[in-house]
Amino acid sequence: MKDRDYVLGTQDEEIERLGLQHRVWRQQMLAGFRRAGIGPDKCVVDVGAGPGFAAVDLAEIVGASGRVVALERSRRFLDALESRSASLGLRNVEAREQDVAEQDFGEAFADSSWCRWLLSFVSDPKRTVGHVARAIKPGGTALFHEYGDYGAWRTLPPDPVVERFRTLVMQSWRDSGGEPDIALHLPSWLEAEGLEVVSVRPMIETVQRDDFVWQWPAAFMATGALRLAELGYVDAAEAQCMANALDRLPTGAWMTTPLVLEIIARKPD
Repeated sequence: MKDRDYVLGTQDEEIERLGLQHRVWRQQMLAGFRRAGIGPDKCVVDVGAGPGFAAVDLAEIVGASGRVVALERSRRFLDALESRSASLGLRNVEAREQDVAEQDFGEAFADSSWCRWLLSFVSDPKRTVGHVARAIKPGGTALFHEYGDYGAWRTLPPDPVVERFRTLVMQSWRDSGGEPDIALHLPSWLEAEGLEVVSVRPMIETVQRDDFVWQWPAAFMATGALRLAELGYVDAAEAQCMANALDRLPTGAWMTTPLVLEIIARKPD
């Protein structure tokens, strides 16, 4: 399969940024795993696994007698995933190169599924949810961390450069067929597939510059501004201004992160 790019890219800088993003949200992810019943000996399908940061954590949690099926359409990301798994000696990760919106995953083979920050970008998120529902065994769970209100990303005080960056990011996602606030649609889609939504939890942070979470949007602006220039939304000068916008905020400024919703659904026995 020919490698296909994402609106945010698959270059080394994006892989590095995704690693930082994973570290920032890792504790929230691990807590979600526990709430969804993901543990030893389980088979978990990682939907849109990217370069494999979560897949590695899942592999260690399910153990040698468990299995992680990592689905990802980007060959560059899969190469990173396979390299990371090999370096850690993990033999329970099965990497599959496939488009999760276009291809079915299989029938009732997984105890759980995990999907984070993917549905905002795929060509057919509703169809992807159908693939997830069919892949889960009766009694299994589907766990999602997806954006519910991307516009909640604000600085205190408001900054016009950050506001324009956020607006253009959302526009670029929609122009490519995505939807930033995709989590708002998830409960009805899951119920239409016969799954019961058992939990919906909001996750949002309000932080200052010395908080580790601050590095997540800062890293995104640094790489995302250049990506907006590559896509033709801004020129090089404006991209550079955006990349450094958070550094110019006044001392003592605050920032709220985009609202993420954790949604857990269960497939009836």
